[in-house]
Amino acid sequence: MGTYWVDIAAVAFFVVEWLAYGFTLEHTAYGRDSLSARMNAYREVWVRNMLDREARMVDMQIMASLQNGTAFFASTSLIALGGALALLRATNDALAVLRELPVDLTPSPALWEIKCVGLILIFIYAFFKFAWSYRLFNYVAILLGAMPPSSQRDTAEAEAHVMRTTRLFEAAGRHFNRGQRAFFFALGYLGWFVSPWVLLITTALVVIVTWRRQFASNAWRAMGN
Repeated sequence: MGTYWVDIAAVAFFVVEWLAYGFTLEHTAYGRDSLSARMNAYREVWVRNMLDREARMVDMQIMASLQNGTAFFASTSLIALGGALALLRATNDALAVLRELPVDLTPSPALWEIKCVGLILIFIYAFFKFAWSYRLFNYVAILLGAMPPSSQRDTAEAEAHVMRTTRLFEAAGRHFNRGQRAFFFALGYLGWFVSPWVLLITTALVVIVTWRRQFASNAWRAMGN
């Protein structure tokens, strides 16, 4: 274990940064000012405005586009999972290529396979998040179809329906965001295939880039209060 202390530290840093970023974004007051949180407010606005419309075909078309985007990412995660499995099976070929490089980056076969297994687990997690998000978007579509007519917009049942639809809508978006976050961190994880020191750098870069998009991007400023 002492031989691989740098690898252990780099992977621990990767996991802690992923968990800390997700917790900060979803469960702290600071995260409630993120771009995703600001967009959640407009989910309720959208659902509430539907009560004023009798014709809701455009709303269902928008929902279909959200479902299609989620299905695309779910399919992409399966393709990426297949690539990671192929990389695991090609351990000897991959190590042979690394031995030809001018810089010695060749890990042991066992360490290489551990790296591949970690990448496989990330893509499995991403697939489950995207698949569940797709299912939740289906449920939201059903609730949109069951939206009370505009003549009943001021009733207690209409208000309750708006709130339950909004909560389910936010849950679908939250799981979609977790799946995308897994993709982003998977790109940072690839740095471990080069070196644990590179993993430290790529993990930090992923956190910086994703933080900037949520709290300092042009889109965040455009959605300002």
